[in-house]
Amino acid sequence: MINLTSRERFYRMFNHQEADRIPIVDDIWGATLERWHQEGLPQNVHIPEYFDIDYLPQIWTDISPQYEIKTIEETDEYIIQTTAWGVTQKTWKHRASTPLFLDHAIKDPDSWQQAKNRMLAESPVRINWKQLEKDYALWKEKDYFIEAAFWFGFDVTHSQVVGTERLLIAMAEDPEWCRDMFNTFLDLNITLYEQIWQAGYHFDAIHWWDDMGYKEHPFFSLSMYRELLKPVHKRAVDWAHAKGIKTHLHSCGDIRTFIPDLIEIGVDALNPLEVKAGMNPVQLKKDYGDKLVLHGGVNAVLWDDYASITDEMKQVIPILKKDGGYIFSSDHSVPSSVSLENFKQIIKLAKELGKY
Repeated sequence: MINLTSRERFYRMFNHQEADRIPIVDDIWGATLERWHQEGLPQNVHIPEYFDIDYLPQIWTDISPQYEIKTIEETDEYIIQTTAWGVTQKTWKHRASTPLFLDHAIKDPDSWQQAKNRMLAESPVRINWKQLEKDYALWKEKDYFIEAAFWFGFDVTHSQVVGTERLLIAMAEDPEWCRDMFNTFLDLNITLYEQIWQAGYHFDAIHWWDDMGYKEHPFFSLSMYRELLKPVHKRAVDWAHAKGIKTHLHSCGDIRTFIPDLIEIGVDALNPLEVKAGMNPVQLKKDYGDKLVLHGGVNAVLWDDYASITDEMKQVIPILKKDGGYIFSSDHSVPSSVSLENFKQIIKLAKELGKY
């Protein structure tokens, strides 16, 4: 088969059809890039072009309450600052790590209402039209598969809004407050991306982050998912499908118990299939491969050992790629334990194993 563009390749996967090869994409931690630059990666290169892999450009908007961003403390190792979400967080400069959330401005329904009022207020900077105009022309020229970066549901609410423990308690004790937060975020996403769509900037899918699991279990029960989150997810899927575009959910951790419900509401693709949390991509392919595009599922813990990751890839990729419906990447992001040379060899092997 002739070489396809990234967009053509992704569409074949989303339609469960074979292509020239599987799409190859990944997220790379800043600390990983820092290491690779020390190992010879040129500065200011476009990573997908440098490694000759696929690219999923995303259109972003700002749905935050737009609180003031202030630096509280900064050293060579970390920075502590407040965010537009009202979070006080500590971020490490040279480690592959999520931030440490120290405090949240939103702690109860009253402070949430204040934040909600800020979110719904008129703001001229929620869509960066100039940047979109510049980027979109290049994306179309390159024939990339373009995604709208939605953010709503459990993930943004527990991390950026109220904190994990507070949200989990509220889901049990004050579900109406949780519904209001989940739906407000989705409403604002839809409002902004509808404006973008009507302005002629079309996209091929919506991609949203909603981490609902940890090791061997989700954060909450299936019944709670069905009561509080599933209706919100379904609204997003219905909005996308009404436009004839795909839906692409990122949810870390073990969410196996939710997958039949995700398929029922029409989610098209699931990422990252976190092996270390208990997700088995080969079993997922067997159970749901004809209904769900599988994205990821290659254990990032093994990527620093080329012999181990080679064995893993040879076992899983031939199975996952069968009849299309698979996108190659690590089962989260590429950690800083992975050398530049290892990554090059992994990409080379993924191309070889991923050919049809």
